[in-house]
Amino acid sequence: MKKRTLIAVATALAATTAFGAAGCSGSKGHGSGGKNPATANQGAVVGGTPQKGGTLTVLSNQDFTHLDPARNWVMSDMDFGTRLLYRTLVTYKAAPGTAGGELVPDLATDLGTPSHGTKTWTFHLKKGIKYEDGTPVTAQDIKYNVERSFSPDLPGGSDYAARYLAGAEGYQGPAQGKHLDSIKTPDDHTIVFELRKPFAEFPNATVMPNFAPTPTEKDKGPQYDNRPFSSGPYKIESYERGKKLVLVRNTHWAASTDAVRKAYPDKLVVVMGLKANQIDDRLIASQGPDASAVSWGALRPESAAKVLPNAEVRKRLIAESTNCTDMVQMHTGRAPFNEVKVRQAVQYALDKDSVLTASGGPAFNDLSTAYMPATLFDGKQPDTLKIPATGDVEKAKQLLKEAGKPDGVETKMTVSTGDKGRAEAIQQSLGKAGIKVTIETVDPSAFYATIGDTKNRTDMVYTGWCPDYPSGSTFLPFVFDGRFIKEKGNSGNHSLFRDKPTMRRMDDIAAMTDAQQADAAWRKLDGEILAKSPAVPVLVRRWPLVLGTNIAGAYGQTSFGGQLDYATVGLKAPSKNQG
Repeated sequence: MKKRTLIAVATALAATTAFGAAGCSGSKGHGSGGKNPATANQGAVVGGTPQKGGTLTVLSNQDFTHLDPARNWVMSDMDFGTRLLYRTLVTYKAAPGTAGGELVPDLATDLGTPSHGTKTWTFHLKKGIKYEDGTPVTAQDIKYNVERSFSPDLPGGSDYAARYLAGAEGYQGPAQGKHLDSIKTPDDHTIVFELRKPFAEFPNATVMPNFAPTPTEKDKGPQYDNRPFSSGPYKIESYERGKKLVLVRNTHWAASTDAVRKAYPDKLVVVMGLKANQIDDRLIASQGPDASAVSWGALRPESAAKVLPNAEVRKRLIAESTNCTDMVQMHTGRAPFNEVKVRQAVQYALDKDSVLTASGGPAFNDLSTAYMPATLFDGKQPDTLKIPATGDVEKAKQLLKEAGKPDGVETKMTVSTGDKGRAEAIQQSLGKAGIKVTIETVDPSAFYATIGDTKNRTDMVYTGWCPDYPSGSTFLPFVFDGRFIKEKGNSGNHSLFRDKPTMRRMDDIAAMTDAQQADAAWRKLDGEILAKSPAVPVLVRRWPLVLGTNIAGAYGQTSFGGQLDYATVGLKAPSKNQG
């Protein structure tokens, strides 16, 4: 998923125990020797068990990309939305470490019942689940939200429904009264999905926010992003875009129907528009109200030196792996990157070590030598290209010469403002080989819309992808299958890669019934795509967060890219901050 990319894709799958000290890439041994000072709290709950009450403050330098459940497919936003505002058919267990990758029922009574060779999936809803106004959640509301995720004016959401539902080709949503016959609701508590091909992993897809309910009468089209209707433990009291979001309790939420969400705080306040360095400094100091605060974004690389040597602050640091691969993706449909040798030149020219340094060093990152993260390779990525971590400038120049570009090329790269330091490291290293890059930065809340506009975007983007669960089927097809590229709202395949042999092989693997055979095939395909170089894998980051001293119940949720699990976090002493 988006880190969906960042960081969405696209939820990450459960991290393996190898993340504690082992490096993902094996290149230059980064992270592979000695104890990583950033991971002392990995797999643990920090701060003990919270007390009920008080106000949890979230300090952020950005707005949400989307909170509308039909559009929400960015890691942190999905965590926030599905843990606090709305429930999905199935969700992830609220637990640190690998246990956080376990699927558990949410709206549904179980993980779904397959039939017709996993082409049909039936879910039964729990009784007694209500919206914020006390009306019951129905199967029809889930059907409606899945359908509205197809609407052209609501781009950005998960496209599992588009990929797998029968009869979904060309569907444009329910606005004109058209509905999908492949989603049936025989009664208010039963929903049946009919798929166009077998999909044994379908319950994993129902974790996505577009499998949350939306009542037809509450739908406001694009404006629903500002005020999604709550089926979770909290509801929106106020939302001033780019400034502040206030959540208060949904008094109709019943803990008896929800084994996942603990809903400790009485209120959550997200304060936006702050400077990232100020957020880091405030949480490191943890004075006054900031003792009851957490950060929305990851600790800046520049702040690592203030945290890692300080034992007191380190006790309040969580740094779970995002399990997401950062990539430089090149527009393969336009010159100069329609030439494979030019793309390969970028592969060789890139000094990944310099990007690692700009990202906070090996304590917070592992170098990447493959597209899929290490968890999809049994804990260690292969290194099929054997390019030095510092790059190979002479080889890059040779490839450019062979491509008829002896004088190099000029291009532009779009990055989120938070990735500017990484982009400058990329710019500098590519420049040594004659690849001149101009950087364009975009606010994080608008980043995916910008790079998803395929007609008007730059030829390079720095982004990434996270597998939604432990399967190559949630990574390579989403990043490299050209059949799902959209003109606007495009996600995943930002290299606009339309390679027919690759797509045929993806179909072959998807049809395999032996999971081990499929896993091996996805791993082999990863290397085959890497040789064609539509993108350069760079890093797998951690998601370091410094917590206020009054925070309890905190851990990085491996299935949401290492973001704080908002299902369980709260305050040690609510009386210290009633908000």
